[in-house]
Amino acid sequence: MSISLRKMPKNQKGIVSSVNASGELGRRIRDMGLVPGTELVVVGRAPLKDPVALRMKGFTLTLRNNEADYITIDVEN
Repeated sequence: MSISLRKMPKNQKGIVSSVNASGELGRRIRDMGLVPGTELVVVGRAPLKDPVALRMKGFTLTLRNNEADYITIDVEN
């Protein structure tokens, strides 16, 4: 099943299936390591659900929800 990164609950694991942003935003997201095939887990969210904290490749990354909307994740049911 594929969902937007924004909709992933805390502690859910998944694999990046696509990054749908283009231009400068798309390049910035890919430069952070969010490329297809990357495994990640959502480790937390701020109290108002923005930003979201991810753990991937041995480091923690935070993204705003408007950036997470462009990333599609394959998750297990």
